[in-house]
Amino acid sequence: MLGAIHIQYLVTLVFMLIYCVTVLGLVVVVIAENRNPLKTIPWVIVLLFAPVVGLIFYFFFGQDNRKQKIISRRTYKRIMKRPKEEILPQDVCCVPEEYKPLAALLVNTNQSSLLYGSKITVYTNGREKFDALLEEISKATHHIHLQYYIFCDDAIGNKVKEALITKAKEGVQVRVLYDDVGCWNVKVSFFNEMKAAGIEVYAFLRVVFPVLTSKVNYRNHRKVVVIDGKVGFVGGMNIADRYVKGNEYGKWRDTHYRIEGKGVHGLQSAFLIDWYVVSKILLNSKRYYPPAKVFTNNMMQIATCGPVGPWRTILQATIFALANAKRYIYIQTPYFLPTESLNTVLQVAALGGIDVRLMLPKKADSKMINWASRSFIDELVKAGVKVYFYTGGFLHAKLIVIDDALTAIGSANMDFRSLEHNFEINAFLYDTSFAEQMKKIFQHDLLECEKLVPSRWKKRSVKKRFMESFMRLFSPLL
Repeated sequence: MLGAIHIQYLVTLVFMLIYCVTVLGLVVVVIAENRNPLKTIPWVIVLLFAPVVGLIFYFFFGQDNRKQKIISRRTYKRIMKRPKEEILPQDVCCVPEEYKPLAALLVNTNQSSLLYGSKITVYTNGREKFDALLEEISKATHHIHLQYYIFCDDAIGNKVKEALITKAKEGVQVRVLYDDVGCWNVKVSFFNEMKAAGIEVYAFLRVVFPVLTSKVNYRNHRKVVVIDGKVGFVGGMNIADRYVKGNEYGKWRDTHYRIEGKGVHGLQSAFLIDWYVVSKILLNSKRYYPPAKVFTNNMMQIATCGPVGPWRTILQATIFALANAKRYIYIQTPYFLPTESLNTVLQVAALGGIDVRLMLPKKADSKMINWASRSFIDELVKAGVKVYFYTGGFLHAKLIVIDDALTAIGSANMDFRSLEHNFEINAFLYDTSFAEQMKKIFQHDLLECEKLVPSRWKKRSVKKRFMESFMRLFSPLL
């Protein structure tokens, strides 16, 4: 009897020793990673004072993957050099003087080539976007590359699936990438049907055991389509019925873009890098980068970001662009959980007399995100930022327009998840006419907005204020 108790005591002692060493080891790791102290200190506190919860949360959400390599530098350079080829005489045109440092930043952190002469068509509703996508798919002769965070097994999803299967049977190369977490609710049979028809299909960062993996926090949020290397699509819309029919939140107000010309080469490189990551197959033939026509005189750079590598490219480029605004900044985003640097630069711009306008959905599709988002508004309003709540449905558009000169479009939201954890893609356009076009769309959306009145906003209940402040603590995880 005493022997059994003694053994049980020793086992408990050994377990506690291993457990304490593990927790202290993680604390040392977190400190040694030289993260932002605002992030390091909370993790250290949680691991020391709530070790069980801390270990679980750290495993899922706390690991820093930026030093990991998901693709070799040599392979990355081989793919990224393609958009630089076949330089047109017009490509020597310089970006506006005030944006040369921004262009250099994107080149240095992301090897984002300056791409000249693209034609851009804007879609502000799902029906127009999907009609255009299906039409371009039907015209494909060589390849279709399609990547979405969410690819639903619904009416729209099946239309796209059948269109892809038809082209695969015609001998067109069809490659599909979807995010494993974004498509958790989609049956495997949906994708297997495409595979059976000869389509190459891969899930990005597959989560085989959802409760036992840290990959769940790092998702591919990009929406990219490239057809024959000549036509591309990028923006905020996934493949789902709600972009056409709406849902319980009303219509989904989103924006998507069709690109022709040199800009498509930038989208192609982004897709082929992700394709190499999941398939380990390098596709770098010139056939995927056909000669590009010149449609306009605009300049753009396609930039990607993710939880790997030393730089947060889209975050850094956004901060630079906002900090250098001279007259106005217009922003649309469905989720507003800004990093400290973004929050500060918006306040500084407004305090400096810049017309800063922020448009958010009145009702978010997550109460927790909605509460956390509202906690940032007080200080912005005090600084002079004008806040508008979209009431025409759920605003899912992502847009930044600055000074009738610079526009940022793509998949990235203005929140921690997009800018620090997700794989995202944005286009930065240096073009007056396009900026003016997007400014008009923003102003049109204002007609379906309620402007925040500071005096009314201050009258929120104590309960609401507390919930907003409490959820703000978790904003890096939402």
